[in-house]
Amino acid sequence: MKDTIKYVGLDVSKEKIAVAIADQGRDEPRYWGMISNTPEAVKKLMKKLGNSENLRVCYEAGPTGYALYRLLITLNIHCNVIAPSLIPQKPGERIKTDRRDSIRLAKLYRAGELTSVYVPTPEDEALRDLVRCREDAVEDELRAKHRLSKFLLRYDIHPPSKGKKWTVRYYRWLDTLKFENSKLQVVFQEYYHQIKEIKQRILRLEEEIRIQASDGIHAPTIQALQALRGVALITATSIAAEIGSFKRFSTPRQFMAYVGLVPSEYSSGDSRRQGKITKTGNRHVRRLLVESAWSYRYQPSVKGELQKRQNGLSPTIQAISWKAQNRLHKKYFRLLSRGKESGKAITAVARELAGFIWAITQEIDEVVPKA
Repeated sequence: MKDTIKYVGLDVSKEKIAVAIADQGRDEPRYWGMISNTPEAVKKLMKKLGNSENLRVCYEAGPTGYALYRLLITLNIHCNVIAPSLIPQKPGERIKTDRRDSIRLAKLYRAGELTSVYVPTPEDEALRDLVRCREDAVEDELRAKHRLSKFLLRYDIHPPSKGKKWTVRYYRWLDTLKFENSKLQVVFQEYYHQIKEIKQRILRLEEEIRIQASDGIHAPTIQALQALRGVALITATSIAAEIGSFKRFSTPRQFMAYVGLVPSEYSSGDSRRQGKITKTGNRHVRRLLVESAWSYRYQPSVKGELQKRQNGLSPTIQAISWKAQNRLHKKYFRLLSRGKESGKAITAVARELAGFIWAITQEIDEVVPKA
């Protein structure tokens, strides 16, 4: 009995871990108990459960990250991190506890009904946190600008000349603003100082991103992706950081599905109906692809910054980039001519752009670091 496979479901929280075990076969899973979420407690538990080669452990992806996964791997224990959104749910079930969750995980894991997520290497995870930190800073900057704009609007203060906001001229005008009321002057200074502070934060983050794009482990991929129109340094680094290894996608269709750009489908019998895109998978990459797709509205050309980015890249990668420009530009206007909305046309372009990104990454000898 000790040599049978044990499927262990862990419901992980910040301080505690609920443990349930499903033995190989059809017996009902049993609840083991609650342990502390510490390496020592996890090691002690695994030693009690039996030989490492007979253990199969799973837990849901969440805010606690992948530290537990990496600990179990060092103990030579097979572990899967499960996608929470893809766990089967019973309709009508309204009771949720740590005990029930761990038992359900163990039972479904034994039945092969769970879908695991890709676990990034520590290096990939650090790069991903870097680009997401910049993304958060950009969102903070936008909010800070909105606060200052609404403050000025409330007091009917407008720049002397009409034009775009947040240009060099606009900042020069802000520098000249003075308020007679001391309270308002303090409010203005604090709002304005926050914008300047966030801009400096973004510059520091972008400088580190440039270093990683040149010297980091994904530097070849980042440089190659910049051959595509609309995919400059920040976008290329963000895509490489979010995906990690492109080798896990054997076809471009798999990559398109991973970023949620394939249409949903409702089919039964002889009827087949496709709906909106699934929007599953990595939303960060999906947003980046849609933003980049807008660049293909313009006539194909290789000049300026794009030409600089392509210098030194292989002819094959440059050929893929040129093919992408021609194909995606024609696709956009072909869809518009059929009466499609521009947003839907851009989504279709973004889906095919994902395919060209996949094609470029297949031309690179990717170095996969050890987890």
